[in-house]
Amino acid sequence: MVDFNKVLDLHELHTGVLDIQADIDVKKPSDLAEAYTPGVAELSKLIQSDPEAKRKYTMSGKLVAVVTDGTAVLGLGNMGPAGGLPIVEGKALLYKELAGVDAIPIAVEQIGAEKIIETIKNISQSFAGIHLEDISAPQCFEIEERLSKNLNIPVYHDDQAGTAIVVLAGLMNAAKLVNKKLEDLKIVINGVGAAGVATGRLFAEVGIKNVTLIDIEGKVNDKVKSYNRYQLELAKRFNQVAGTTLDEVIDGQDVFIGLSDAKVLTGTQVERMAKDAIIFALANPVPEILPEEALKHGAAVVATGSNQWPNQVNNVLVFPGLFKGLLSANVQHVDYKLQANIATAIADVIKNPDRNHIVPGVFDAGVVESVTKAVKDSAK
Repeated sequence: MVDFNKVLDLHELHTGVLDIQADIDVKKPSDLAEAYTPGVAELSKLIQSDPEAKRKYTMSGKLVAVVTDGTAVLGLGNMGPAGGLPIVEGKALLYKELAGVDAIPIAVEQIGAEKIIETIKNISQSFAGIHLEDISAPQCFEIEERLSKNLNIPVYHDDQAGTAIVVLAGLMNAAKLVNKKLEDLKIVINGVGAAGVATGRLFAEVGIKNVTLIDIEGKVNDKVKSYNRYQLELAKRFNQVAGTTLDEVIDGQDVFIGLSDAKVLTGTQVERMAKDAIIFALANPVPEILPEEALKHGAAVVATGSNQWPNQVNNVLVFPGLFKGLLSANVQHVDYKLQANIATAIADVIKNPDRNHIVPGVFDAGVVESVTKAVKDSAK
């Protein structure tokens, strides 16, 4: 476990975990003239005549904004904009440390989808990409979709696409281990928020059709008025089994994917699943079922969202290499084909998967490079 006092001391010592450093020295008048005025006046005129030149001559060509409103922070819920800052600051640090990508954390007030969209559009000239983080569903869907459509830079919501990509990567290798075809798997997704919807969408795009969606009000269907249009549209893409609750739909399922809450899956339910069941219990910090419990009751492969156990499904496997590739190849959209290609690349980092090793670790060699290559290859 992490020593929280050490965390406090570390972050206080540096006033966070990031600094801004100069790329050039300003030691004499000629340095000042080239780095600032009068030299920048000519740059300003050049960019006025050719706005795209800003990407070549200013840091807007390499800087990613990591934006949160703090409405859905980790497994903690609504922590407010300021409460979301440690997470986006940490993500910015990981961008730099793992992939050499410059990123800056930004917290915005909880002002609703329309105003968040306008805020990000109004500051977008300063950035080469937008990374959305810890923004609650369903507003996160609208924010991501509209910004992707209206901006000429990539927009990526990590809680959606990042989770979906790593889940698919892990499932690819898990399916191989149990000798089942990916497209034939019978899957239950328990928790159909931002990550659940995105994971379901990616599954549909790669040809997986037998997926049952369970959320707090039971199976997602149009008879339940509380489900939003994104959940209902997704449900129409799948062959869902009969039943309403998790307990009623779990029989004979090949895969349980938990994006929900602690201890909602029992060992008895695992026993009722198909032979060699695959369990992705991704709730944090406590999973839907403890791995040792799932394995005791017959699961063949278990993954969690925690580094306490093997097979951690961690978005850090995606976003550093993703934006390194997006920026170097000038790719403007993170579409489903690209997401599937990245998932395949991550899965392929594991040359000989086994039940304790279906996804690479964050610090395993080749992860960032494989993701970056997948992005660049998609641009060819």
